[in-house]
Amino acid sequence: MRYSPSTGESVRVAGSPAAYVLDSFALLAYLEGEAGMARVRSVFEGAEAQRHTVYLSLINLGEALYITERERGLVQARRTLGAVDQLPVEIVGVSRATVLAAAHIKACFPISYADAFAVVTAQDHGGVLMTGDPEFKPLAAAGLVAVQWLPRRRP
Repeated sequence: MRYSPSTGESVRVAGSPAAYVLDSFALLAYLEGEAGMARVRSVFEGAEAQRHTVYLSLINLGEALYITERERGLVQARRTLGAVDQLPVEIVGVSRATVLAAAHIKACFPISYADAFAVVTAQDHGGVLMTGDPEFKPLAAAGLVAVQWLPRRRP
């Protein structure tokens, strides 16, 4: 589903019935061995078996990289990018329509701009968003995105 600014309603967008979308929280949980890693790994295994597709917005990839570089340095950020390149995940670029939809979500909900791109990616691909970020709760409650919640603590 995508939020339509002209009508103020959610509209269903055709997409894969078996798709997952990762935000930076889910990606970093997997790559850094955080809580939720096993659930994200299971989704990647399903993608390798062609049971579903995994998507990641280019904006959320950038977010994960800047977090990694800020916390662990440029060398580790480059390693992270190399690891992502080996995963069964489709990196989704951004179009003008995507930017406008993300801007609208950001204007209407208390969510980071990068997280708004994860929502739009999930809407566009009919996917379930994997995250542990509580910023998504109002959007999930409004029915704008389906969320598979990951734990927020280390295992």
